[in-house]
Amino acid sequence: MSAIKTWNFGIIGCGTVADFHIAAINQIEGARLAAVSSRNADKARAIAEWEQCDWTSDYKTLIGRSDIDIVCLTTSSGSHARIGLDVLNAGKHLIVEKPIAMNSADAALLVRTAKERGVKLSVISQRRFEAQHQAVKRVLEEGALGKLLLAEVSLPFYRSQAYYDSADWRGTLAEDGGALMNQGIHSIDLLLWFAGEARTVFGQVATQTHVMEAEDLGLAIIQFKSGAFGTIMASTSIQPGFPASLHLYGEKGTIKLEGTSIVHWTVPGRDEPKWIHSGAYGGVSDPRSIAADLHQSQLIDVLTAIETGVEPLVTGEDGLRAVQLVEMIYASAAQGVRLTVGGSGQPDPR
Repeated sequence: MSAIKTWNFGIIGCGTVADFHIAAINQIEGARLAAVSSRNADKARAIAEWEQCDWTSDYKTLIGRSDIDIVCLTTSSGSHARIGLDVLNAGKHLIVEKPIAMNSADAALLVRTAKERGVKLSVISQRRFEAQHQAVKRVLEEGALGKLLLAEVSLPFYRSQAYYDSADWRGTLAEDGGALMNQGIHSIDLLLWFAGEARTVFGQVATQTHVMEAEDLGLAIIQFKSGAFGTIMASTSIQPGFPASLHLYGEKGTIKLEGTSIVHWTVPGRDEPKWIHSGAYGGVSDPRSIAADLHQSQLIDVLTAIETGVEPLVTGEDGLRAVQLVEMIYASAAQGVRLTVGGSGQPDPR
């Protein structure tokens, strides 16, 4: 019997998010944390000593190592495109935290480079791996809801001013994004996964309760290529903060999700999956209050994709579509018109 291959991981970025990746790697058979990198040498050294791995303050040293197979990129959002491109050009598989990039042009470049280099690219969208979302996806693929009519996303989160003041990049459009690009991107990914690609968008954004550049409230009306409609509300101003919800209305029934729970299930011929329990829902008012088990599921999925040659459940293209939709919401809000997603940026004539 052949031995299990050991996959050597490197992590670039030693902030809070890296902790979830480290915990996930440590729980995967055949995975090993080989090295970490941070501009803050003290942080990198401390993690390396605890994890008994190597460290560097220069990420290019990490990606130049021949023993690193996969890189988890957990730096601030605005650096994802620049560092991610270096990782891919070094021939390493890349798992990048959300969002994949801050604009669709950079995201598309990452996707194209991964294909050219023959490596896997996946963006962290770990909520796809929650049991209730997996069950809903199966129902939609089987057509049990019939024609999808409307999909509603609501993300009434809360972040304090101190959260945005904790780093100079927080709340900036170039480095962080607002309620849509930062907090709302997970729900937007699920919306596109369930409803398909967006065709048109009309958006509004506002900064109501925080001193920052980006929005703390984002709203959008979407029409999907299927003909279905969708709505998005994402905020970091709602006290005390509530779990995200996603409601799906089809011609034959309705599914309502809140946090990790199914709160309504009317699906002809399909019993509500009572066995589902995805654990506590986190991140409502504290971005650190999430578990690492879903990161573990996504990392395992990427390893399986590498080993079998298939695409991971969450691809670079998926990350691109989510960023593109947020970008178009911003553009629509700025122009005050409905826009075609992926179009010229001109008003939609319909």
